[in-house]
Amino acid sequence: MKVLKFGGTSVGSVNSMLSVKRIVEGIDDRVIVVVSALGGITDKLICTSKMAASGDDAYEKEMKEIVNRHIEMVYTVIPAGRGRELLLDLVNELLSELKDIFQGIYLIRDLSPKTSATIVSYGERLSSIIVATLIEGAVWFDSRTFIKTEKKHNKHILDSELTNRLVRETFSEIPKVSLVPGFISTDKNTGEVTNLGRGGSDYTASIIAAALDADILEIWTDVDGFMTADPRVISTAYPITELSYVEAMELCNFGAKVVYPPTIYPVCHKNIPILIKNTFNPEAPGTIVKQEADHSSKPIKGISSINDTCLITMTGLGMVGVIGVNHRIFKTLAENGISVFLVSQASSENSTSIGVRNEDAELACEVLNEEFAKEIEMGEISPMKAEGGLATVAIVGENMKHTPGIAGKLFGTLGRNGINVIACAQGASETNISFVVEGASLRKTLNVIHDSFFLSEYQVLNLFICGTGTVGASLIEQIHGQQEKLKQERGLKLHVVGIANGHKALFTRAGIDLEHFREELDEKGIPSCPQTLRDEIVGMNIFNSVFVDCTASPDIAALYKDLLSHNVSVVAANKIAASSEYDIYAELKRIARQRGVKYLFETNVGAGLPVINTINDLINSGDKILKIEAVVSGTLNYIFNRISATTPLSETIRQAKEEGYSEPDPRIDLSGKDVIRKLVILAREAGYRLNQEDVEADLFIPDSYFEGTLDDFWRRIPQLDKEFEERRKRLESEDKRWRFVASLEDGHGKVSLQEVDRNHPFYNLAGSNNIILLTTERYNEYPMLIQGYGAGASVTAAGVFADIMSIANI
Repeated sequence: MKVLKFGGTSVGSVNSMLSVKRIVEGIDDRVIVVVSALGGITDKLICTSKMAASGDDAYEKEMKEIVNRHIEMVYTVIPAGRGRELLLDLVNELLSELKDIFQGIYLIRDLSPKTSATIVSYGERLSSIIVATLIEGAVWFDSRTFIKTEKKHNKHILDSELTNRLVRETFSEIPKVSLVPGFISTDKNTGEVTNLGRGGSDYTASIIAAALDADILEIWTDVDGFMTADPRVISTAYPITELSYVEAMELCNFGAKVVYPPTIYPVCHKNIPILIKNTFNPEAPGTIVKQEADHSSKPIKGISSINDTCLITMTGLGMVGVIGVNHRIFKTLAENGISVFLVSQASSENSTSIGVRNEDAELACEVLNEEFAKEIEMGEISPMKAEGGLATVAIVGENMKHTPGIAGKLFGTLGRNGINVIACAQGASETNISFVVEGASLRKTLNVIHDSFFLSEYQVLNLFICGTGTVGASLIEQIHGQQEKLKQERGLKLHVVGIANGHKALFTRAGIDLEHFREELDEKGIPSCPQTLRDEIVGMNIFNSVFVDCTASPDIAALYKDLLSHNVSVVAANKIAASSEYDIYAELKRIARQRGVKYLFETNVGAGLPVINTINDLINSGDKILKIEAVVSGTLNYIFNRISATTPLSETIRQAKEEGYSEPDPRIDLSGKDVIRKLVILAREAGYRLNQEDVEADLFIPDSYFEGTLDDFWRRIPQLDKEFEERRKRLESEDKRWRFVASLEDGHGKVSLQEVDRNHPFYNLAGSNNIILLTTERYNEYPMLIQGYGAGASVTAAGVFADIMSIANI
């Protein structure tokens, strides 16, 4: 024998009603079907009764809608004939009673709990007789005659012993299909109509299943089963195949509304499995809840949350070592009908925090202040402190007890994403780790956990890319080309949620189509400025965020501090921040370290070459950088390799710009500023405190050429062609070549144009390549050499891409 329960959405429309009919009539076994009120009717009954009690005659309009909803359902799903006429008589009789009750409430302006319970019972009574008529051969049973409650602490509690006996008597002979209204009950002493609480139809079905030793309890709802997380918040959430009773109970208690929490107790004691199924997708396997579930895969099964949380904290040295304080706290709350769903207590006993719903917070503080009035007056305990606007999150899984480090990974992951844990609680069984966070951080918290504990199919990095020029566009193209491969081979999803340039900015949690990003940016983008970027990125508060700066803008570089402080990692092709005043550089590194995020700028020197990472590895392993010699301007190396009898200096500069090797304003390269910045960055990463003004600059173009506009520069630079050609001829005759070299030795930095012969390692440096020689305590006699492409959009973008990938591996 099976017991099936169908929720409000399952009987809320014509199509769902007909689906219920197909499901039930397709079962060969005997079944008892428990139904809720039509979807939305219970809320409407409560709302209408309150309107009537307040003297609002608009309640009549609401009542008409209730009448029309049920009459229309009858005419739509029940074929014409004798059965429909009899059903309409019953429905109209009940609706007439309901109308009279509302009118009475309106006239006397009073709504008692007894009357309210009677009103909401009509929802299930009406829906159940409609479904009983719809399903062929169904026999209707009135649950008020066998579900009995008793009043305790101002609440109606199930009388299990009496109810079980009455259920067995009522169903001593079970028809093929029995139809029962859920939720409603009666007081065992007075006979007054009561109910089992919102979601009580689940409970009704469970009580009947346990009393009759059913083979299975099926809960039919509008989802495919218990999900790993709320799919409205986490798009990658998916159904859980199996749960133990304990896991299901923990998830239910912490906000998973698939099953009403008390439902699990009766069937658990009888070891009756619960199957959660989707009325709208009956082919889906659903979730099976049983005594022993499969724990062989992931350490946690699911995440649940309560966003309606207030934390009440009692503090005071007068609590330390005093026996009975907690007894008084929980006794007082219980006597006032206040449910506590989280407790966190310091081992010193001088602080106890309890989680309650916001609506109970004021009363909880009031009654606790009364209970401890004497201690408060004496200063032994402080008055109760209530902190609202919070959310409680629980990770659940019986396999956690067999997996070391779950709590450490949990709180470490939250910390790196800037999520502050206000209170936490974990039982010795390790089935549930619960903690409280700011309500505004709930979405981010759930996504972080879902991603980090591999409940998501992929690990996700959410990228904000600033700059769509040569480097930025190349990076976007590379990411687009690798997205599918990274998902399939690395389980990594690079999710671009923001793109900006100097004119437009686009932000969307759903992600941007990289193939058509320019069109999306033009059509949907908002005006872009640094403050807008900052506000949008911080405001999205999205997990695993990475800001990627592919600009050369000082205003964008100025955002790094704020972004890092909000736990957004930064990957910068922009050299300005890392080469700015040393104190600024050091502060950015410190903030990143403290917040557990990354500030990476490998491409600041050598484009895609592993220069900075190599220096970091040497330093971290205990080596010391003694000397750096480097050609780190791909632009200048390109220029000096291109100069010839037929290609003068001015033409090579123009070619470098047109080929994309130089900055948009090539004077930055020619003035040595770019090389000075790079040398400063290398020196700092090598452990030296160096600023740009500390670097000695021996330049090859007079300062006067850098004055005026860029047009002035292009007009005047050919004046140097003749001088450079004469110098080039001399160099050629001596078998030497020009190299613009940056060097650091004994903490002193210098950049200069040097002449190197063929025995020098820099002599054969081709094209725009870079070369770096590192002399260290270990690599002393034979310095370490790093050489390769040092300029170009694609290699720079590849270096930025590599930094992004290193963040994915933290």
